Amino acid sequence: MAAANYLRSEDQFLCSICLDVLTDPVTTPCGHNFCKTCITEHWNTNDRFLCPLCNKAFTTRPDLCVNTLLSEMVSQFRQSAQQDASSSSSEQQVSKPGEVPCDVCAGTKLKALKSCLVCLVSYCETHLEPHLTASRLKRHQLIDPVENLDSRMCTKHDKPLELFCKTDQTCICVLCSVLDHKTHEFVPLKEEYEGQKAELGKTEAEIQQMILKRRLKIEEIKRSADLSQEDADREIAEGVQVFTSLKERVERGQAELINTIKEKQERAEKQAQAFIRELEQEISELMKRRTEVEQLSRSEDHLHLLQSVQTLNTNQPPATRDWTEVSVPPPSYEGTVSRAVAQLEEDLSKEMIKAELRRVQQFAVDVTLDPDTANPDLILSDDGKQVYDSDVEKNLPDNPERFSKSTCVLGEQSFSSGRFYFEVQVKEKTEWTLGVARESINRKEIIILSPKNGYWTVWLRNGNEYKAAGNPSVLLSLRSQLQKVGVFVDYEDGLVSFYDVDAAALIYSFTSCSFTEKLFPFFSPGNNDGGKNSAPLIISPVHAVD
Repeated sequence: MAAANYLRSEDQFLCSICLDVLTDPVTTPCGHNFCKTCITEHWNTNDRFLCPLCNKAFTTRPDLCVNTLLSEMVSQFRQSAQQDASSSSSEQQVSKPGEVPCDVCAGTKLKALKSCLVCLVSYCETHLEPHLTASRLKRHQLIDPVENLDSRMCTKHDKPLELFCKTDQTCICVLCSVLDHKTHEFVPLKEEYEGQKAELGKTEAEIQQMILKRRLKIEEIKRSADLSQEDADREIAEGVQVFTSLKERVERGQAELINTIKEKQERAEKQAQAFIRELEQEISELMKRRTEVEQLSRSEDHLHLLQSVQTLNTNQPPATRDWTEVSVPPPSYEGTVSRAVAQLEEDLSKEMIKAELRRVQQFAVDVTLDPDTANPDLILSDDGKQVYDSDVEKNLPDNPERFSKSTCVLGEQSFSSGRFYFEVQVKEKTEWTLGVARESINRKEIIILSPKNGYWTVWLRNGNEYKAAGNPSVLLSLRSQLQKVGVFVDYEDGLVSFYDVDAAALIYSFTSCSFTEKLFPFFSPGNNDGGKNSAPLIISPVHAVD
């Protein structure tokens, strides 16, 4: 059969009965050409003698004349087509292991281009041609080449599997539908194919979405791992810095302890040496007097002895100290080591708190006051960083977010995960409250500060009374008046801590908190109190402690 580039000339030599190139072409009285065998069998199987093309009826069976000219043309065409087909076949790929071979090729099997689900045959490019040109074959269903086409036949009835039984979820033939599956629900194979294909499309889309989510999760985990590594590196650096400082402090404390003990010992030794020198001096004087007395006692001159005794004054010994009560007790070192250790512990504690404060300061956030939440008595600065009580109620919209009866205001920023830190200047104030509050707090009634009610705060009252608003409140003992307060929150760890920034000291921590809502920075400058508490609360820039 001819290749594709001969289709136009091939149409002139096709038999309309077998749809193939004419063999022994003959002509009917109406002028149409057919294969001799095709037209003979056609009339042998019909009661009437009709032309298959124009349906012209003949009363008697016509005599068929051989078309000599057409026979020569067909012969030439076949030779040319065979040469081209041979050339085309040589260009086609030979079937390799694992590839579907053409079922029609004799000898060397070429690679199949398509499989026909009606013929149950796989075709190479050359042998596929009739399915692309013949009208009755164009209706056949072609698919990409597949092996084992016999599996597409019903093993029981030897018919193509054309239906799908929904009841048994299996492919069946037409006979199965009227015999074994007549009470079942079944649909054409193509209909089930379209439905399953649509479902597969959905499944594919779902799987693709799952893949996308997992890829995003991988990126999230990678970012988290990177951040974790950064946190670890930062913690290691801070740890090395802290322990280096602690080591220096320990070594300095050890040196100070040794120096203190040595100084005590040196003082005792100097005192002992001074006593010894004084005693040796007195011994020298006494020995001199003893020698004088001894020499005088040996004299036999009565007058000389008496006169000399009066001059020597033997009854008066040399001036000496009464050494009876004099002693050099060993130095007392009791408490020296314990005091040094206590001082070292205090220094180490301060250094640890400083290191902790430096760490939490790394989570500093830019907090501004939310005017929509501010009590009408409060005055906020234009930059949203300062607030104080004016003692004069302004006419403001009573929106749901605003505190109506308590002089409070929230920060504009909310936090529902992670860690954050901010600092507030509180100097020159006699009353204030600072901390964080959950989103659902009651803003229209007098508030009661406690974690149970959604507030984690510390406060100042009466100028010097500091408390943590717990259940119950905890009185805070501070060494000095607070000037600047740092507030740190670890949402996942359930921690709220307050720091004296200037003293680098921990004020108080709420631990084991359970956060389930957004948290907002919480501020209350307290009542103006006739100007005694007019200084503002000021949200300050964060600077790392030294």
